Amino acid sequence: MMDNNEQLRDAIRQNDPAHVKAALAAGTNKEARDAHGKTPLLFALSLRSLDAAVVLIDAGADVNAQDDISDSPFLYAGAEGLTDIVRRCMQAGADYRVYNRYGGSALIPACERGHVATVAAILEDQSFPINHVNRLGWTGLLETVILGDGGAAHLRIMAMLIAAGADVNLPDKDGVSALQHAIQKGQKEMAQFLEQAGAR
Repeated sequence: MMDNNEQLRDAIRQNDPAHVKAALAAGTNKEARDAHGKTPLLFALSLRSLDAAVVLIDAGADVNAQDDISDSPFLYAGAEGLTDIVRRCMQAGADYRVYNRYGGSALIPACERGHVATVAAILEDQSFPINHVNRLGWTGLLETVILGDGGAAHLRIMAMLIAAGADVNLPDKDGVSALQHAIQKGQKEMAQFLEQAGAR
């Protein structure tokens, strides 16, 4: 017979909100961790069991609890472009000082991966640290250029970051600016955009 924790995780696997609610009502620990340090909420997100995840967030699950590789629900949702979950995590008290294994925020991988709607959601909070530098020496703007493809999504993200006050002249750890990276990569539109924003 499954214990309460396993019943909850089974309900999450099935993305069954009613059974998730029932397991929580039975007193199951919503913060119980698996062998990899994942809480039920992070487990739900990793399976894309988003209906189950919403129930857990609404029940007060910790959106900042990190697993063995430093993922938290908020950080994971940002990196994976789960915009509704990002918003819910922010409303539930996402801590912007909790960083992933690269020392990055939820914004930085969202920029890199071209998750336009997710970036927009994060930037709705003007207190979000958009110039945060990760361990690689990169900000969200730098990752948009360095790891982006120079296409429409990354251009849109660049525009949103600049409008939100991103520092276009903050260089990487080697002293190379976003504009210099764009030129080196042959990203003409990005380079023009940066120059218009005062990049050097």
